[in-house]
Amino acid sequence: MLLKEIKNIYHLELDPLFPKEEVDSFFYLVIDHYLGLERFVLAMQPNFVVSKDNEEPLFYALSQLKQERPIQYILGKAHFCDLEFGVDENVLIPRPETEELVYWILNEVQQGIRQEGLKILDIGTGSGCIAISLAKNLPNAKVYALDISKKALQIAQQNAVDNEVDIVFLEADILSMEGYKDKFDVIVSNPPYVRELEKKEMKNNVLEHEPGLALFVSDGDPLIFYTKITLFALNHLKASGMLFFEINQYLGEEMKQLLEAGNFSEIELRKDMFGNDRMLKAVLNPNGLS
Repeated sequence: MLLKEIKNIYHLELDPLFPKEEVDSFFYLVIDHYLGLERFVLAMQPNFVVSKDNEEPLFYALSQLKQERPIQYILGKAHFCDLEFGVDENVLIPRPETEELVYWILNEVQQGIRQEGLKILDIGTGSGCIAISLAKNLPNAKVYALDISKKALQIAQQNAVDNEVDIVFLEADILSMEGYKDKFDVIVSNPPYVRELEKKEMKNNVLEHEPGLALFVSDGDPLIFYTKITLFALNHLKASGMLFFEINQYLGEEMKQLLEAGNFSEIELRKDMFGNDRMLKAVLNPNGLS
């Protein structure tokens, strides 16, 4: 079959579900992944023929896309901070807003804290995208990554190997974690923060495929993870250590109040590229509990 005919089938089947530009993107990602073809192949070879064997994965991907399965899970990979990460339904797909958080941390660390002996903890690491990106850019830092999910940690461990960084992985539930002794210069977390009431705003590709364990909190206690992590940070940040969060866009002021009620100062709330309140930084007061 001609490659351009397959592209036409993609649009015929997927245009009712997705914007045309997104369908184009799906098609080019698929032919690159399965056939090693550049996106300009049809401009250079408009009559390019795909063999029967090579058609099969392209139509498999199409069938998955029709079920609104995310393209990253179909291909088994996602890109984040110029690195590639293996992903499946056991971990969230890394998002560009989270990249902004990583670059903020890197900027603060590179400007203000000695990097030799620096210790960083990522709570709720998932695919490991935050921890691994920080380790890749801060080769002298010791980076720890914690998650409750054994399957997520297996993926994160493989991603650390693939990206050639050393991470200390911890399997634990931050909500019931006790007796931990280490202290850190930086603690970062992108914990579950989507309230049940917000499900109606979400697309099926997220609701039906990404892990609810990593996404949702109850309407009655939406800051449950932030409260626990803040208390953890009070005891496990060094004096003047920094705490970073990715947050629910609707709960920015509540998050600031939570940190202000603790022993934190220099609290800064930032918007993401879409104009939503998305990131917070706070500094543990030097006269605090270090």
